[in-house]
Amino acid sequence: MVITGGDSAAPGTALLIAAAPVGKGRLVDASSVLPALAAVPPSALTGTPAATVVELADPLDPQTVLTRIRAAAAAEGPLFLYIAGQLQLDRKQRLLHLALARTTPATMRYTALPWHWVAAEAAIRRPGTTTVVVDLAADAEAWRYVASKGLALGPGVRVYGRVVPVTQRRDAAIPDYLKAYATIWRSGARPALATLHEQASARAGTEESLLLAIDAPSAARVAPAMAGQVTPTPAQAPAHAQARAAQAAPAARQSAAAPPQFDTAVQATPPVDDPHPAILAAAQAGRHAEAAAAAAAWEQQELRVHGPGSVQAIHWLEVRADLARLARDPRLSCELWMAAADARLARQQSSDDPDVEGAVDRAHHQWEQIRDPERARTLAPLLVRLRRSVPGRQRGALQVLQRRLESLHSGRPA
Repeated sequence: MVITGGDSAAPGTALLIAAAPVGKGRLVDASSVLPALAAVPPSALTGTPAATVVELADPLDPQTVLTRIRAAAAAEGPLFLYIAGQLQLDRKQRLLHLALARTTPATMRYTALPWHWVAAEAAIRRPGTTTVVVDLAADAEAWRYVASKGLALGPGVRVYGRVVPVTQRRDAAIPDYLKAYATIWRSGARPALATLHEQASARAGTEESLLLAIDAPSAARVAPAMAGQVTPTPAQAPAHAQARAAQAAPAARQSAAAPPQFDTAVQATPPVDDPHPAILAAAQAGRHAEAAAAAAAWEQQELRVHGPGSVQAIHWLEVRADLARLARDPRLSCELWMAAADARLARQQSSDDPDVEGAVDRAHHQWEQIRDPERARTLAPLLVRLRRSVPGRQRGALQVLQRRLESLHSGRPA
């Protein structure tokens, strides 16, 4: 049969994402692949007799994309994410982002989709049921990052595709790799995913590119394109491969070798390499206490170096908040997200700053997940205060919060 993603009896879900900035910042004509993929039978996209297909063309807002990914990830059957777009690297935090329509280098942290968000959503799914197929262009910094660290998403998540380096002086790249998938499927052929990857790589050309073929929970293949051949290159997949093998922060990040030992990450001096993949790997492996301890150690390090209220310390506070979400501790996650929002407001960030709004929105969402009425009532006053200062972009959020609070006091369902 073709591409299978777990139980073939369950309906599959395919989410097609084509994203790139508008204007001169566009490095890839991502949306040009959607008509080709849309012409393919849905069953080919998921390898299941029944399938749901959702398209996202040139999305504007990272929260919207996250919501779509989260909804698709909630399905029980096989999940296939097909992503065409461009990667950029946040220079401050050294994190990969998928650029969206409004993304510029200056606004990347607010307008692009953090790649680890994709990893986080994939991490909470049953191993072997998630496949991510990418056709990505990367700017110079993102290219160097991916070439050295890989693009794995963790144990149990298959990743196939290619990443090509692009400079601003070149014409927008074409997602030929994914277009080759569509061409093969429309011919009626239904090869296995590994075979399909090899055929698409050969059709897309052998110019400089990074081919991704990660088909096992803890094995990653990442190598330069060579005559349609993909050979293992451990030096290119390690950090992210290891990361996912252990399970890095909030629910997603990369994989490759043996899981790192977290008791060493909790020492006073954190490791030099990017710690996010390893922390996420630990969380995904269910070692939530270790992941939280490692993140707390990094937060203490940043507090010593940069001081309380620094963006570096706040970042790790937010990592801890997301780790609590992954550990299914909504009370703690809510508390930490509220603390992060307060810290950003104390830095004189405005109430409509995307980071502030995002922290309050996440705190509100986690508060909604608290099933203990007493705990929810205890946190409510702080959240109401924040909501009054930061109403967010969802209309009526404060009213929704107050209605649930009233129901908690009355004992009646909201």
